[in-house]
Amino acid sequence: MVSMINYHLNEVSFQKHPSREFFEFPEVLAKFYQHVLSLAFAVKEINENPQILSNVTLGFHIHDNYYHPMMTYRTTLDLLFKSQQFVPNYKCDSMKNLIAIIGGLSSETSSYMADIVGLYKIPQLTYGSFTPLDSYNAGTSFYSIVPNESSQYIGIIRLLQHFGWTWIGIFTTDNWNGERFLQIMESLFSQHGICSASIQRIPYLTHWDKFQEMFEKAANIYSSIADEKIKTFIVSGDSLTIAWVTSIIFLVCPECEQSSLRKVWIMTAQIDYLLTGIQRKWDRQFFDGAICFTIRSRQISGFKEFLNLIKPPWIQEDGFFPLFWGQVFDCSLPSFRSTQVDDDICTGEEKLEDIPGSLFEMQLTGHSYGIYNAVYVLAQALHAVFLLPSNHRHLLRHKSSKYEDAKPWQLHQFLKGMTFNNSLGETLTFYDHANMEGGFDIVNIVTFPNSTFQRRKVGKVEPDALNQGKDLVINEDMIVWHRSFNQVLPISLCNEYCLPGYQKRKDEGKKSCCYDCVPCPEGKFSNKMDMVACFQCPEYQYANRERNGCLLKRINFLSYEEPLGYSLACLAAVFSLITTWVLGTFIKHKDSPIVKANNRDLTYTLIISLLFCFLCSLLFLGQPGRVTCLLRQSAFGLTFSLSISCVLAKTILVSLAFKATKPGSRMRTWVGKRLAVSIVLLCSLFQATISIVWLSTFPPFPELDMHSVPKEMILQCNEGSVVMFYCVLSYMALLSFASFIVAFQARKLPDSFNEAKFITFSMLAFCSVWVSFVPTYLSTKGKAMVAVEIFSILCSSAALLGCIFAPKCYIIVLRPDLNNKEQLIRRHA
Repeated sequence: MVSMINYHLNEVSFQKHPSREFFEFPEVLAKFYQHVLSLAFAVKEINENPQILSNVTLGFHIHDNYYHPMMTYRTTLDLLFKSQQFVPNYKCDSMKNLIAIIGGLSSETSSYMADIVGLYKIPQLTYGSFTPLDSYNAGTSFYSIVPNESSQYIGIIRLLQHFGWTWIGIFTTDNWNGERFLQIMESLFSQHGICSASIQRIPYLTHWDKFQEMFEKAANIYSSIADEKIKTFIVSGDSLTIAWVTSIIFLVCPECEQSSLRKVWIMTAQIDYLLTGIQRKWDRQFFDGAICFTIRSRQISGFKEFLNLIKPPWIQEDGFFPLFWGQVFDCSLPSFRSTQVDDDICTGEEKLEDIPGSLFEMQLTGHSYGIYNAVYVLAQALHAVFLLPSNHRHLLRHKSSKYEDAKPWQLHQFLKGMTFNNSLGETLTFYDHANMEGGFDIVNIVTFPNSTFQRRKVGKVEPDALNQGKDLVINEDMIVWHRSFNQVLPISLCNEYCLPGYQKRKDEGKKSCCYDCVPCPEGKFSNKMDMVACFQCPEYQYANRERNGCLLKRINFLSYEEPLGYSLACLAAVFSLITTWVLGTFIKHKDSPIVKANNRDLTYTLIISLLFCFLCSLLFLGQPGRVTCLLRQSAFGLTFSLSISCVLAKTILVSLAFKATKPGSRMRTWVGKRLAVSIVLLCSLFQATISIVWLSTFPPFPELDMHSVPKEMILQCNEGSVVMFYCVLSYMALLSFASFIVAFQARKLPDSFNEAKFITFSMLAFCSVWVSFVPTYLSTKGKAMVAVEIFSILCSSAALLGCIFAPKCYIIVLRPDLNNKEQLIRRHA
């Protein structure tokens, strides 16, 4: 049962006589004449092979279904019962021994045939379609020579994934087979992150009398084809689907530049790349670069030579030959004149190899190879039936050994259980009693302006390698894309790829394949196209400005070479020199009344401690090391505690000195060097104890801070224990507060003998600096934190130095007349 003659059918309305309008515009699909020839060639080979069916001659009948259900049913009945006249369910000719049926090309044809053939247990081997859903209702009579279609579905998904195509248009026939294809593909799409951008249903049978309705539907289909976003279309259907798509394009836009439709067409194995007679001169450049799944075939030795024998006069019983020959060569055979007067007479010198491949191919197609294999399968099964009665008669209810008495139902047990071979030695097996084992070839179509084309095998689908992940083998370098792509891989996405430095963000309200491209967040990067999420740079690197890569962070610390470090170092040096000058001035005038008046030893100790305070700030500059980290905070804590202890001691001595001057006061015994030394030692010793505990338990150490500054690694000192660090600061704050309270209470004592007023100002400035230090220190990072601490050390030390010693230096250097005993003992009224 072949599908070669197509009638464009008009819909019967019963308003006119149906016979006058039903059949219009018959066309011969010349390409499918190869199906007839492959059957004839296979039967010829078997009849000439003494190893198969010796002394038996196979015969065959070939009928057409005309692409119509009614004709399919009628023709199937003709195959079963017709000889001279048609009597349903009654065989009028005993010589017609139908043993099996091969057909049909489409799933619908196979299904219609199975409705009748299955009732009589006659094996039906379909060569061009997959197993219809309702074939199992026909019992065990249905066999498919093509491989299982599930491997084709997986092959399509693998192909789309290989090229990164996710925005796909789908064309399928408007029937149950098309709906089944859509259901399966939509399910697979959702599982593999692919989206259907457009779904168009091609009419399975077109009624040309409803031209306006068809034109409107064709316009909608063409708008989908013309969509620039959709670069890839999957076309599923039957053998005429491509012809319908071609008609739609030329029907809607006959004057358009068809080569501008830059698409990648993926065609399923049921479809054959063909032209109908009226389309042979149409431009088909828009199908250039198409990728087709085809039933795997091999070239049979002798088949081309057999085709070269096909020329007039041909076998008279072949009613298809005159139609075929006249269609492809635009002529009429003398014995079969067309009704058209202007037809040329065929010369008989025409050659099949001169016909464009879209009309007829010299290479054996997958469908023809399926017919060839079906003949061999049936012949070998029949051969086994003939051999069986002589050895295992008890297995068959029919005991006759005459060849003509073989029954169709006897073939089933051999079709299901045997392994067959064709003339090439290829093994043929029904793996599930309904589908033939095997995979699919992937073919690239390269079209040419003269309606010719070239098939290039570029890959294959191997279902047996599914578990190894090698089910799809594709040679991308061999593929020739549509010439307008300039051999650049086409992109079929809902939107353009996200460039490096960007990541995808779901576009709400649209399909999952549609997304927005947003820049990577701060500190993250993406170095590939179409990244789902950006990556975090390693901690020793940071994202560059474009955020498409990472750069190595530079190690940074507060060094002497940079302006801030250099300025702070100079400031510390200046203050140290000033402190040294003050110390020298006081030593030089050690015997002067103003130096001796306020405990000269405490003054020297205070000045020296302030000198060390200025110098310890230099420990915070430069590259931190293990030694400098150990000395930084401990030296800072000890020197400042010593300074504040001296200030506290001076303040207490001032207060006690004035109270001791009162008659009968016992305070005189407390005023002296021992009290001052005791205060300084005790206060400093407590701070030293805190530092020793700190250094012995959680000592500071150098570390790299990777995260505070995005583009830098800060080399800094980890305090080891934040608690101990704030214990040091808290103890200093306690001493400062105590000195401020005592000095504030003694501020109104006589000025000449009293430093309490200056100490009050110095401690007020000191406390202000360190109160503002804590929040500032906590809010900064890296070397800015170090600079804040250095600045606080310098400011607080300068406040003590200026407020306490600036007035005395003024008197010593600029007003020596005030530096005498009379001035010191003078009292205010």
